[in-house]
Amino acid sequence: MKAITLKAGRDKSALRYHPWIFSGAIDEVVGDPALGDVVEVYSYHSDFLGLAAYSPKSQIRGRFWTFGTEGKNVKIDREFFSDILDRAIASRKSRGFDIHDKECAFRLVNAENDGIPGCIIDKYADIYSVEILAAGAEVNRQIIYELLAEKTGCRGIYERCDSEVRKKEGLPLRTGVVFGEVPDEPVIINENGILFPIDVKNGHKTGYYLDQRDARRRVGELARGKKMLNCFCYTGGFGLYALRGGCEKVYQVDVSKDALKLAKEGIMRNKLSTAHATHIEADVFQYLRKCRDKAETFDFIVLDPPKFVESKDNLQKGARGYKDINLLAMKLLAEGGMLATFSCSGLMEMDLFQKIIADAAADAHRRVQIIERFGQPADHPVNTAFPEGQYLKGLLVQVV
Repeated sequence: MKAITLKAGRDKSALRYHPWIFSGAIDEVVGDPALGDVVEVYSYHSDFLGLAAYSPKSQIRGRFWTFGTEGKNVKIDREFFSDILDRAIASRKSRGFDIHDKECAFRLVNAENDGIPGCIIDKYADIYSVEILAAGAEVNRQIIYELLAEKTGCRGIYERCDSEVRKKEGLPLRTGVVFGEVPDEPVIINENGILFPIDVKNGHKTGYYLDQRDARRRVGELARGKKMLNCFCYTGGFGLYALRGGCEKVYQVDVSKDALKLAKEGIMRNKLSTAHATHIEADVFQYLRKCRDKAETFDFIVLDPPKFVESKDNLQKGARGYKDINLLAMKLLAEGGMLATFSCSGLMEMDLFQKIIADAAADAHRRVQIIERFGQPADHPVNTAFPEGQYLKGLLVQVV
């Protein structure tokens, strides 16, 4: 038997169905489990708590597959993953996301929140992009890929296991086609009537930021007649929605030349006016300072930066980064101007993020109101027992 026993009093989160077991909570490891092995989990008083995937090098030493005594005899096998994928497909369909729609894009499996810890499966038209970040999903990846191909009838599956997070699990970095065919050229998706070219093989994460779908649409609704600055624009998602919504001019800023190339392609594919868009390859912090020094102003600014907080140790540093960039943006807003600002750092809680925005407004000597709050869309569900799954937060504020 391979098992772990928790220290006294450290079973509370497991009893509430939280999926993680931290190394500091473990009292004893029995049977010398290897990377990704299934282990039985017991409380200090020998109560069975569930089955988990073991990861000997990670601070998150175990990730639960099942909870409670009803899960003791469950086999973590092909049938287990088949049931999870069936539930994910059914739940997405009930929310308006259908695997048989060959143009749309959505998240099919959202890691811990859908029962496969550390596994993200994103659909882009008829191509699936998979990111695996944890040991349990890693050792079962072939089963997952085979089932995904069978159930979706997709053209191809691409593995994007190239995140540095894998090193914390003791996993190698790896990318490549694992089923069918995946083209080198961008995959075209239709999001709310807008066509987006997606670079599945080389783009950020699994190729695109599906989690900003709802926020992009809302920004587009508010963009008519405005002069907009879209920072960290990546492939120009917010900008495309703004142009469709009647934006007078959008400035798209990103440090990646390849991302800006796709942003320009998106404008052409949607037959939008190139005269209303300017693409700028630049460091956003430096560009904002140049705009400040020139006393330039904008009616609408979007700040959608990469993750600034990678661990609890750099939370303070990350908070300063968010403060600096929002302070710069506040100074560039025209009277009545709007700022849509976001954080994708899971360790950055909404209360702290809102305080940072308030401090930035105060230091910029601007009086602003919070108009709306943004979060993850319906294909990025958050398990109520796993608040860490609520990584995306955003605020729409206006100068008054």
